[in-house]
Amino acid sequence: MTAAAAEMVIDRDVAIPMADGVALAADVFRPSAGPPVPVIMSMGPYGKGIHFRDWQRDEWDRLITRHPEVLDGSSGQHMAWELADPERWVPHGYAVVRVDSRGAGRSPGYLDCLSPQETADFCQVIEWAAAQPWSTGKIGLCGVSYYAMTQWLAAARQPPHLAAIIAWEGAQDFYRDVTHHGGILSSLFPRLWYQRRVVSNQHGQGARGLADRGADGLAAGPETLPEEALQARRADLPAAAREHHLDDAFHRSRTADLSRVTVPLLSAANWAGFGLHARGNFTAFTGAASADKWLQVHGGCHDWFYLPQSTTLQRRFFDCFLKGLDNGWPAQPRVQLHIRRPGENFELRTEREWPLARTCWTDLYLDAAGRGLRWEPPGPPGTVTFAALGPGVTFRSAPLRAETEITGPLAATLYAATSTTDADLFVTLRAFLPGGDEVVFDGASDPAAPLAQGCLRLSRRRTDPARSTPWQPYHTHDRIEPAQPGRIYRIDIELWPTCIILPPGATLALTVTGRDFARGTTEPTTDPAHLTGRGSGTFLHCDPADRPAPTFTGQTTLCTGGSTPARLLLPVIPAQTAPRSPMCPGR
Repeated sequence: MTAAAAEMVIDRDVAIPMADGVALAADVFRPSAGPPVPVIMSMGPYGKGIHFRDWQRDEWDRLITRHPEVLDGSSGQHMAWELADPERWVPHGYAVVRVDSRGAGRSPGYLDCLSPQETADFCQVIEWAAAQPWSTGKIGLCGVSYYAMTQWLAAARQPPHLAAIIAWEGAQDFYRDVTHHGGILSSLFPRLWYQRRVVSNQHGQGARGLADRGADGLAAGPETLPEEALQARRADLPAAAREHHLDDAFHRSRTADLSRVTVPLLSAANWAGFGLHARGNFTAFTGAASADKWLQVHGGCHDWFYLPQSTTLQRRFFDCFLKGLDNGWPAQPRVQLHIRRPGENFELRTEREWPLARTCWTDLYLDAAGRGLRWEPPGPPGTVTFAALGPGVTFRSAPLRAETEITGPLAATLYAATSTTDADLFVTLRAFLPGGDEVVFDGASDPAAPLAQGCLRLSRRRTDPARSTPWQPYHTHDRIEPAQPGRIYRIDIELWPTCIILPPGATLALTVTGRDFARGTTEPTTDPAHLTGRGSGTFLHCDPADRPAPTFTGQTTLCTGGSTPARLLLPVIPAQTAPRSPMCPGR
């Protein structure tokens, strides 16, 4: 036993009563002696007592192999997937409370992920923790992905004792970040996630579930119920998302009103988190009403959350806002970016705002005739046609003349026609080194992620000018506007933010397809075992009901030049020692 573990009292399966009489189960880790302490809390469906290794064996082995330092001073026996390690927090004067959400793990009730009921429960749990004798009444929320998404929702309800949140790689807009990227149903990941991670731990799975290292050893409750009973006690979230194909009340009820998020917050995004783990952290940082908000951006996968330097950052933030320590945090620069270079090399740089004020917004024009990306104004008109289910078309730039940094959000303006009444457009920005090797990244979505991705359904092209910027068009997704075959439409596509410093001689490429980007093959697959390295991971948009033939199997024509100046807007960052970028003459 480590010294940290010896200092903890662990209370398992503490019952937290809800207003309707349901009692949620919690594990509480707290100091064995001393005055009341602030609380770090999480609530979700993954099992409060399931060990990280039992939940995600491959990720655990990778984490410990790559970063054995995460176990310095910790036994690791209380580590859980996407949650803070109690042995890192309790010795520093905090209590850690983990709650199984309603209908999940050891908490009975109807399972309905990210629902208004779950959010109401979370707010009651926060107030319960504030009233405990071992609590100071200052509650902070901390966790990754699902455990970050719930934070935005709870914070918007403004429970009185919520004092600060750390939302790490957590989507915020349930429609745009999670279920329908660009209005296209994200079909594979939600289905895999729901069955493997949520349903597998539904309360009542009992002996079929994973082991709980506390309580009586059954993470999904003491009863083993038949499947028919379990189905009656849970919502089918992927099916509901498929049914609600526009941004309606269903999605809005699971999307936080950022104007009501006023608590101090630290939002941590992932550069290579396409599909779930990036956009929401940027938009929540810029959109939240809080006067005390910070943005941290990193690369890689969830490993970053557990690293000692990340825990130090998290603890400094909570020490300030939960303990009131004068540790200099308010003077911390509002934006901390881990700037990427090829080869997963990162350098921490602080900034004052997002997007960066000194950004040199630069247009790269598509040239159909030469399949080029041109820095100069568009050339003569041209067209290129590709099959919607084929490999698409790729436009390439000339070699860069100087080292170039691209950091920030991006947008593409395309002019397109379809042979049918609708079309999906997937846009992928890639980079290649002078020798021809593609620059790829170890990301939360894929271990060989490209530089940036975005997509849009043609019939969802309507934007809201009041909420749009040149670098982030905001689509309303509240109506369907079928296309007239052969008619040319202007389409503004949001690409999720990125960061890279490229050497001289590197080239950029923009790949436009009618289906998900897949590197190195034209054969579609939904088998997770064969998706690694293709570039999109399991975040695919391939539901035949959402993309029926023949509508989405036609021909797409891109128009460039002349009166259809198709272009990519890049956030080029001038060197801080020079006022201009060599790519932005005269800007």
